[in-house]
Amino acid sequence: MLVYNSRLIGTTVLSVQSGGPIGQVSASIIDPDNLQIIALRLEGPAVDRRQSILDVRSIREYSQYGIVIDSVDELVSDNDVIRISEIMSLNFNLIGLKVETKKGTNLGKVIDYTLSPEDFTTQQLIVKRPAIKSFIDPELTIPRQEIVEVTDYKIIVKNEEKTIKKKAAEEEFIPNFVNPFREQGFAPADSQTPAGKDRQ
Repeated sequence: MLVYNSRLIGTTVLSVQSGGPIGQVSASIIDPDNLQIIALRLEGPAVDRRQSILDVRSIREYSQYGIVIDSVDELVSDNDVIRISEIMSLNFNLIGLKVETKKGTNLGKVIDYTLSPEDFTTQQLIVKRPAIKSFIDPELTIPRQEIVEVTDYKIIVKNEEKTIKKKAAEEEFIPNFVNPFREQGFAPADSQTPAGKDRQ
């Protein structure tokens, strides 16, 4: 099961304690060393701006109904968890990074990526091709196995020939526990425009 990061942003966060939504995801916090999302920044009427960080280890379930946590008390401030604070200080963002092969061939820039909601690890990079090559292949989907190095400015992959030139597929969510919100009529969190459409 893979999900686009662009669809993760805006996902509703539900609290078991309050019995309803407390906010939505506004940003992903990703560790550049292993390309794993370690936390999410939330916003919403029930979210205190001073304590708006959700450690992904506190997530009970992530499905089409949204992200389920025990309560708003799971949220922390920017400095409460040392590891999260250190990663946030790097201001790392996959989106917009240049992608090159080891030989220096420019493949384009990252416009999205897919992740596994089981461990929030990046699985594929969605790369927008340079203008000259975009007529043939507007986008490339590059699996993480092709990634050789990640820097502040670019991502280096093994070679162009082995990249998978097709869009990543999202699979059905398979919940791992009984979601208390399923019977309450909440609209699925993925009712927004599917990723891959309306990309600039």
